[in-house]
Amino acid sequence: MRRIEEPKTLQGAITYFADIDRCIQYLAAKRWPDDVAVCPICGRKDAAYVEARRVWQCKSRHPKAQFSIKVGTIFEDSPVPLGKWLMAMWMVANCKNGVSSWEIHRTIGVTQKTAWFMMHRIRLAMDSNATHQLGGEDGGPVEVDETFVGGNPKNMHASRRLKLVKAMNGNDGKTIVMGILDRELRQVRAKVIPNVKRDVLQAEILRQVEKGSTVYTDGWTGYDKLAAQEYVHETVNHVLEYVRGNVHTQGIENFWSLLKRGLKGTYVAVEPFHLDRYIGEQIFRYNNRATKDNPLTDSDRFALAVSQIVGKRLTYAELTGKVPESSEAEPF
Repeated sequence: MRRIEEPKTLQGAITYFADIDRCIQYLAAKRWPDDVAVCPICGRKDAAYVEARRVWQCKSRHPKAQFSIKVGTIFEDSPVPLGKWLMAMWMVANCKNGVSSWEIHRTIGVTQKTAWFMMHRIRLAMDSNATHQLGGEDGGPVEVDETFVGGNPKNMHASRRLKLVKAMNGNDGKTIVMGILDRELRQVRAKVIPNVKRDVLQAEILRQVEKGSTVYTDGWTGYDKLAAQEYVHETVNHVLEYVRGNVHTQGIENFWSLLKRGLKGTYVAVEPFHLDRYIGEQIFRYNNRATKDNPLTDSDRFALAVSQIVGKRLTYAELTGKVPESSEAEPF
């Protein structure tokens, strides 16, 4: 399919994606960079584009031999036009503090419920599911910390406070989030954890951080004995100091600040059941922010999000917990 120049700004994206054919061309270029359309049913690599119907035709005989660009992506079975989907993706990928479903609802002209569902599907696409370990055997520096997310219990209705306290096994109704920052890569990973006990914290460090790395933490006892796990472990006592040379957790705490600014200022109230996806959204923007070494643009972040839409499916029943999710890998 013919390539055309990609949009660089929000205004450019509005104009660019107003044309359905441009939407299809853009998505096809990201889904099949080598210009070879692959059938999502049988995997055959020579499907032909039927321009009159805006679908591809697989040359093998089987059910659903004709398929649109939405099939096999987060857009599948959605009646929302591609132009609106892509506008919502641009905003979620590039608004520093996030964008609420009410804002998407007003901006692109869908119901708030539809906008909320769309945004969770977009967040699923943003999850890179990275599996490589952080740090390095040469002592690569890694910061590890945990934070508590949630409203002030004294401002809650008694029934709401009791419900959250039970759901969170105490913790004043707050959700615990653990984060790991690789200082050299400037990459963060974070997830919701059930508690801050030693076995939980150190199991995640063992899974995510390469042995031999230098791990910086605060003085919480849950990080004790990391040196016995073949890590170089340095701690900072926040009662006395916050920085001691290179020993600090200021980098991951900066990420917590950005995360909470979005949660409190934009989303206002997030259920613990959905928090991992909101964390993933912030991780995507943080890990793909513009730096001196890697000057990413809004267009680059958007293109990366679009390139990750394939093979990810989230139904409304899965989103609301009525049935288990089947298409998403374990977060973090």
